[in-house]
Order: sequence, then structure tokens, then C-alpha cells
Amino acid sequence: MEGKHPKRRKDKYNPYSICERNGSYYIEFLDGEHQKHEFEISRELYEAFDEFELRDISYLHQWDKYIEHSELWEHTLNGRAVQKPESVEDVVLEKLLVERLHRAIQKLPEIQKRRLILYFFDGMTYERIAKLEGCTKMPVKRSIDVALEKLKKELEK
Repeated sequence: MEGKHPKRRKDKYNPYSICERNGSYYIEFLDGEHQKHEFEISRELYEAFDEFELRDISYLHQWDKYIEHSELWEHTLNGRAVQKPESVEDVVLEKLLVERLHRAIQKLPEIQKRRLILYFFDGMTYERIAKLEGCTKMPVKRSIDVALEKLKKELEK
């Protein structure tokens, strides 16, 4: 089609072309039988098609830049993962730390150990532990606080 076309690359799936010629606006397309048709359209319709094409081209550029060419290698997928896989060293270190923590907990006096386990591992509140043990909340809180201080000292060794 002759005339002034908007400067942009065309998407191969775009079924039409628009142009301006002698102050008039035209649209051209192929029908289902691959016959070419050209119609004069209003300026408003031309501008609407032009705006649609600009948004479409913007999406295609985004596709080219970010999506289509993104690397899909194992290491890049792992980098995008929400929960990144741990290295063998990290797993071993964590296991050693957990073992140290359990050994340190075993060294605590029985009451502190029980209250600490109920609070941190069983998810009980100070009030619930106090009710279970028949005391008030403050002795439970103090006991857990002292246990935490002892654990910090033990783990800093």
C-alpha cells in the first residue's frame, strides 16, 4: 500500500496495515481467501489503530528484551527460585548447629527446658504454660528468658 506508514516493525501476526495518503487515512488487510482489501477510514480510527500498534510494539520489545531471551539454565532458574536450594555445606552446617542447640537445651534445668520447649517448639503462650503448670505468667517468662541467656552463652563457646 502506498502512502506514509507509521515507522515501526510489524508483528507477523498483525492482520492489517494503516497509512496516510494525500490527507486521507487507509487500512489494508487480507481476508480469509488472501485477497487484499483497502478502505478509507476516519482520522480517529487511524489514530486508534496507531495507538494499538504502539502498545503492541511496546509489548513485543518487552518480550524480546526480557522474556524470550531470558536464560533458562539450571543455575538461573535456581537464582529465581523462591526457596533456593541449599549447598551440601549449608545443610551440614545447619545440622551441626541444630545438634549443638539440642545438646545445649539438654544441659538446662528441667523446668527451664520444659518451658522453653513448650514455648518455642510447641507454640504455647506464657499464659497457657502458666495455666498448665499452675503458676502465673511472670515465672514462666523469667524462666524462658534465663534459659535463652544460658543457651546464648553455651553456643558462643
